Amino acid sequence: MDTTALLRWLHSTMAHPAEGSGRHILRFGSSRSYRAFAAAWSELAQPQSYFPEVKPLPLIGGIACPAVPLRMPDPDLQLTLEEDQQVSLHGTLQKSIGADKGIPWGVQQIRAPYAWSRTTGHRIKIGVIDTGVDFGHPDLNGSLARGINLLSRGVAPHDDNGHGTHIAGTIAAANQLKGMIGVAPRAIVHPVKAFDHNGSAYVSDIILGIEWCVRNRLHIINMSFGMKNRSKALLGAVNQAYQAGIVIVASSGNDGKRKSIDYPARYAQTISVGATNKLRRIAPFSNRGAYIDIYAPGDKIHSAWLRGKYHEMSGTSMATSHVSGAIALLLADRPGLTPAEIKAILKRAMLPIRGQKSARMAGELDVVKMMQAADR
Repeated sequence: MDTTALLRWLHSTMAHPAEGSGRHILRFGSSRSYRAFAAAWSELAQPQSYFPEVKPLPLIGGIACPAVPLRMPDPDLQLTLEEDQQVSLHGTLQKSIGADKGIPWGVQQIRAPYAWSRTTGHRIKIGVIDTGVDFGHPDLNGSLARGINLLSRGVAPHDDNGHGTHIAGTIAAANQLKGMIGVAPRAIVHPVKAFDHNGSAYVSDIILGIEWCVRNRLHIINMSFGMKNRSKALLGAVNQAYQAGIVIVASSGNDGKRKSIDYPARYAQTISVGATNKLRRIAPFSNRGAYIDIYAPGDKIHSAWLRGKYHEMSGTSMATSHVSGAIALLLADRPGLTPAEIKAILKRAMLPIRGQKSARMAGELDVVKMMQAADR
């Protein structure tokens, strides 16, 4: 394989990008081809100075780069090309609220407090691929690891949007005396900043985030985001994490659809989550139907926000964070469970959704029933 020719082609492509402002993901046809490319890449003195917009994606044996011409170099490489799609968060900001003390309604509704005498999620590591986190929030003091900022390497993954902090609060807030308590107050959130201040990310950044979670041997990945179109590259990364034993929890989307959900929640390797309200009914905005694995509270959820504050948000994003926290409780108590076993336990332990006529439909998360199902 002529890796020199490939690098020359890449350099030429960067100098004369294809028309349009899109981005692409190129995957090599074999792991051998990618390893040869990676070796040539590592031999460059400063690859990012030659190729500032090229990002190797080792987890899937590919690279991300600006839009490339359709004419490919060296057919032996068997490069496959797909658009590096943009991904959106699944939470909608409602309003600012005052100090939110105690246990939020969603945490109460899934009956998490009843499990705390047995498990609090101790030492379970959860990767939250999102907008970062407010490291100064008093309710998250002691609940956070350093994480990574994929948009600015070397800089801590500080939240400049708020969504990631809200997710982290529901999962693991632990300010019992003065603030709020999340589902798994002794779990550790590893913030993986892949989304910018507008709440937008590229598939390639999500893949890099998944790779970081795999490399650091996290237990759970929370994915409160999605897109309409399938991505083979993202599926490849999700499958690698699944094979590594990581539980992937993904939000279904906020379009109110009855027969479709967003990716990556639609992949079989994830646990797909829809949203319910205080009445234990499916929230009107939530996608629903046969692709949903479980529902959880996602309507008007109070949680942590930037600068130590609190906000109310709605979305399947918020539902997903409840499920990630519940799985942390389960894994701390039963550390040997596989992702498939965890999904099966959740499905055996769901409460029926109010207003649903079909017994085959997914139900709502219940932590007490989940722990009981794990014991059987």
